[in-house]
Amino acid sequence: MCGIGGFLRPSGEPDAGDLLERMASRMVHRGPDAGGIFVTSDGRVGLCHRRLAILDLSPTGAQPMRDEEADLALSFNGEIFNYREISAELSSMGYRFRGTSDTEMILYAYRQWGILCVRRFIGMFAFALWDGKAGKLYLVRDRLGIKPLYYARAGDAFLFGSELKLLLEHPDFPRRVDREALQFYLQFMYVPSPHSIYEGCRKLPPGHVGTVLRDGTCEISDYWNLLDFWGKPGEHRTEEEYLEELDRLVRSSVRYRMISDVPLGAFLSGGIDSSLIVAVMQSESSTPVRTFSIGFMEKGFDESAHARRVAAHLGTDHHEEICDPSEAIPIIRQLPLYYDEPFADPSAIPTMMVSRFARKFVTVSLSGDGGDELFCGYPRYSWYRSLGKMEAVPLWLRKKVARILHMIPHHRMQKAATSITHPRTIDAYLALVGVCDKKRLPGLLTRTFDDGELGFYRTYRETREIAELDRVMAVDIRTYLPDDILAKVDRASMAYSLEARVPLLDHRIVEFAGRLPLDQKFRKWEQKYLLKRLLHRFVPKELVDRPKMGFGVPLDRWFRSELMALVREYLNGERLRREGYFRSDGVSTIVEEHLSGRRNHFMVLWTLLQFGMWKEHYRVDDLR
Repeated sequence: MCGIGGFLRPSGEPDAGDLLERMASRMVHRGPDAGGIFVTSDGRVGLCHRRLAILDLSPTGAQPMRDEEADLALSFNGEIFNYREISAELSSMGYRFRGTSDTEMILYAYRQWGILCVRRFIGMFAFALWDGKAGKLYLVRDRLGIKPLYYARAGDAFLFGSELKLLLEHPDFPRRVDREALQFYLQFMYVPSPHSIYEGCRKLPPGHVGTVLRDGTCEISDYWNLLDFWGKPGEHRTEEEYLEELDRLVRSSVRYRMISDVPLGAFLSGGIDSSLIVAVMQSESSTPVRTFSIGFMEKGFDESAHARRVAAHLGTDHHEEICDPSEAIPIIRQLPLYYDEPFADPSAIPTMMVSRFARKFVTVSLSGDGGDELFCGYPRYSWYRSLGKMEAVPLWLRKKVARILHMIPHHRMQKAATSITHPRTIDAYLALVGVCDKKRLPGLLTRTFDDGELGFYRTYRETREIAELDRVMAVDIRTYLPDDILAKVDRASMAYSLEARVPLLDHRIVEFAGRLPLDQKFRKWEQKYLLKRLLHRFVPKELVDRPKMGFGVPLDRWFRSELMALVREYLNGERLRREGYFRSDGVSTIVEEHLSGRRNHFMVLWTLLQFGMWKEHYRVDDLR
């Protein structure tokens, strides 16, 4: 795993080397082992790289990597897990490899097949490839968005990087908050693609290629589309045939992701997804797999006992750490540093903690992320399904019930209350996944916008011909998964120079899940039906079949104790009025209702707090 960055500037960058060195210095945590830069002779194109050495630890894997014969330069972040097979094919065509890295394979694959060579890759990746003969800079992101890639205009320069902080190194980069993106952040606790928190800066969508021409214009096109197969079952098979295919795919994916020249382990929560990944790893390993979990002292937030029992059953080399609030506070203050833009998923805190813990023992760790989105695992899917029956209840009665439910100080109950006032559409679903209902936004923001063109709505419109549950899963895979879950894991693991791999997001498994009949995912109110059947081949039901907990921290209580000082510091009326983004009276109402215990607003509070901390860290100007 690594970090990449660079620029293309038609007029040439006068201090190209210094700029690239500064950009690279901002992401040493992504690649502490080595760094390098490349600049064209005319100073118009530059690439920088920081390396976390995982495969081919020798200097032949150093980057940016050149192919001088073809006038190519490559800066690559990620892993191509089937690189050996592709390298062997290229060798049979006459290509001669200097080393054994997947980076060199990408250069030759491009020479042989062009930029659509990425369709052959099994992996997680974001890379920049400069073709000097064609005069084109290609930016490529993997199919699911496991690896990040931002791009922006700064004057006449086109900038890109693994993290936003790299782009800030250019003196012409505009440090203005995108007010529209801020609204979306408040709604969903993250900034959804293609937006970023800065005006004029975007995320390259998953499964897309950006082609940057000599004049700095960028053309975006896809090379993989989830909707080509999602919710479209293929040839009918028996349940046992589906199970055998899933078994084969998961084993193949895990084997690929166990390829490493450095120590490797896995995160283990004791839930369905991580237990399956660890079980397959252990079945493929001749020695005990190292597994890692953390827990909290507060009841209801500690899964460590479940992880411990699964680890004992599988015979792993298990490590666990129990944390208290005092250990979380320093990490909370570091979140803006590593997440670059406001990010308010509270599970970032334990993800940072378990990454820091695992890094003491290993350099690579596998995780179970993706199983909920692919196999219908979130509790909200079950609730959303039931909303169809609620439509028979008169709206006036649903609104009355919603007012009663809103009085219960539990955030999930309040989300459910909002959802029943909508018909079962994307708006009802967004009420379940969102943090702040859009009806509340005018009372909190000094300016609001229409959100009808967000990816949530586009995906929902484009999937009108498939089953309703498949539609909302597709929405999550295109939005929540890359912009929240995968962003969280990437930044948390990279903060400690740990490579996180996600076997369930092998695109072959994603395509299988997309074509899998819905009753193999959700049957008689049992979610993850087929995935559980596979897990039960390795682990007894009684160890893993329990309600989903999630990976959270007790923020609602902490806001009334350990975090109260941060609330008073960042969400006081004087500060909010000076900054100009939020309405101080609306925020004050939320603060007081939560601190008094009348309502549970901890998610909205956390979202507001993270914006304030981010704004201060990056010295973003107040509105004028």
